[in-house]
Amino acid sequence: MKIKILRTNDMNGKKKSTSKKKPIIITLVVVAVVLIVFFNLQSRREKSVKVTVEKAQKHDLTSVISASGEVKPKKNVNISAHVPGRILKIGVKEGDVVKKGDFLLKLDSTQYEANAERDQAIIQSNRSALIQVEARMKNDMNNYGRQKKLFDMQLISKEQLETSQVQYDVTRAQYEATKNQIQQAEASLKSTLDSLSKTVYNAPIDGIITSLRIEEGEVAIIGTMNNPGTVLMTIADLSEMEVEVEVDETDVVGVRLGQTAEVKVDALAGQTLKGTVTEVGSSALQKLTTTAQESKDFKVVVTLVNPPLSLKPGLSASADIIVAEKKGVLAVPISALILKEKEEKNPASSKKPAEEEGVFVVEAGRAKFYPVVKGITGELLIEISSGLKEGQDIIVGPYSALRTLKDGTLIKPEEKKKES
Repeated sequence: MKIKILRTNDMNGKKKSTSKKKPIIITLVVVAVVLIVFFNLQSRREKSVKVTVEKAQKHDLTSVISASGEVKPKKNVNISAHVPGRILKIGVKEGDVVKKGDFLLKLDSTQYEANAERDQAIIQSNRSALIQVEARMKNDMNNYGRQKKLFDMQLISKEQLETSQVQYDVTRAQYEATKNQIQQAEASLKSTLDSLSKTVYNAPIDGIITSLRIEEGEVAIIGTMNNPGTVLMTIADLSEMEVEVEVDETDVVGVRLGQTAEVKVDALAGQTLKGTVTEVGSSALQKLTTTAQESKDFKVVVTLVNPPLSLKPGLSASADIIVAEKKGVLAVPISALILKEKEEKNPASSKKPAEEEGVFVVEAGRAKFYPVVKGITGELLIEISSGLKEGQDIIVGPYSALRTLKDGTLIKPEEKKKES
């Protein structure tokens, strides 16, 4: 067996070499740890936010206000009972086309005819009585004249003169009373004849019988203060139709007479009717139950241009009223607009910071807030009157990212997914 004996010099050489490498290794480890920590901190500090970006471009915008309502004829007449009476004859049926003056229906007029004959008889009787009274009045007047001459000649007493004067005054009063009775009877006859004329109903306009609510033999009842009268039928002129819609108070300020509208009727699928705003309510519609927090609605009437014959009153409809149109204006998606607290010069102020509206623009890979001035609003885009230039990259979403963005935030743009 051979035993290898290490020399003392070799042992010392190895120890020296190992001791020299240790500081280098330690230094490298420390540098590596520092770099790892630095890059970790740097990556946390500069973590990018994924956003969707679109370029600010020029578009044709149309600002539209949408509202719903129902179709109504422009001319619509309810034929109501003006006098009570049993319905003897109906000359039309629902859906009939009538001309102005055509016979519609007749009520029982027996009572009114009898009243007219009575008034005529009273007038005739009073006129006969008036002739008699007038003759007596003339006789008494002549007698009073003769008596006055005799009294002036001192041939009769004053008492006789006064007696003849009283007689003349009485007959003259009877004459005036009889004339008044004739006038009263004539007024009664006029009222009776008016009621008699109201037992026959003729069409007041050209149109169509859209509603017939009575049958022969029923009794028509006139209205009172608390009870409405019988509505016998409804005539509508379907050549002129309109849509009455309810517009919210926040939108009605933009509605003007003469603005064009596109109307869609639920019953006429696939058809779009043209119309014009002809009436804008000046006061809010009254509802049965309202609270102070509820929004108010205003009536807006859109008159249709060349309505189809198939259009019927009462059909549900919606109207898109075009309140503004602009061609070739700079616009961005509505989703890009945000409200941001305005930076105050005096941060210590107790006043609530004012807000400004704007968009975030991509500059050198980072977000920068630009205050803007808005114009009209389209369906998905909004006009930017000032504050942006065409071609700038605008951050349009997502909403969760827009809420947290600040000036200088590092961003990671993503392409907007195309709608399939």
